[in-house]
Amino acid sequence: MSRTVVVTGGAAGIGRGAVERFITAGDRVFALDRDAQALAGLSGVTGVQVDVADRAALASVAEEIGAVDALVCAAGVQRYGTVVDTPSNVYDEVMAVNVGGVFFACQAFVPRMSRGGSVVVVSSVQAYAAQTGVAAYSMGKGALLSLVRAMAVDHAADGIRVNAVCPGSVDTPMLRTSAAQFAGDRSTDDVVAEWGRSHPLGRVATPGEVAEVIYFLSSPAAAFVTGADVKVDGGLTAGLAVVLPEDAK
Repeated sequence: MSRTVVVTGGAAGIGRGAVERFITAGDRVFALDRDAQALAGLSGVTGVQVDVADRAALASVAEEIGAVDALVCAAGVQRYGTVVDTPSNVYDEVMAVNVGGVFFACQAFVPRMSRGGSVVVVSSVQAYAAQTGVAAYSMGKGALLSLVRAMAVDHAADGIRVNAVCPGSVDTPMLRTSAAQFAGDRSTDDVVAEWGRSHPLGRVATPGEVAEVIYFLSSPAAAFVTGADVKVDGGLTAGLAVVLPEDAK
């Protein structure tokens, strides 16, 4: 049976992968994104230009869309800095988009869900362990896991499930922008490949691979799954950095 699905950050990256997966399943999909040009490149979907940091705009869009069966919160930004050198405006942006954008999207759409509804939040492996220089980003992704657990408890009696996916490195425009920032004399492809080798599976994920997990969590197949955070990280968080010398193996 066709469902009505809303995906924030739906014009690119993991969000776009989710949009395409739901379209393939025959669902009616609303892709929310602030990038009007990227939205215009989508087919088979209703694109809505909106900034998830704008609470009033989100509420207005939700009122226009009406009843929904599933919400995927994939909108996010990646910014760098330690707690010492992150400018206050950068911190505010990360919190407004990565945390507030999820909180207020849920506030707008969850009341429009009936029993069997589902929310899937895109967090990150950086909710568990951080690289250097991502204090605000890591903080925000950790906050999302707490929000998912709280919502799962709050809305269980309503028959609404809430879960998170926590990807490792995924080949998205956001990842490639970050790779270009640190590439120096190397190509972006080289940096992405290097980051991929840090995962036990030896590569970065595709948006479609994360989208499959998002789709599962939103579907009746996951009817008894709520409050969960599912790692989609190629084994990144399963291992330790310590490697035995070759002659000791």
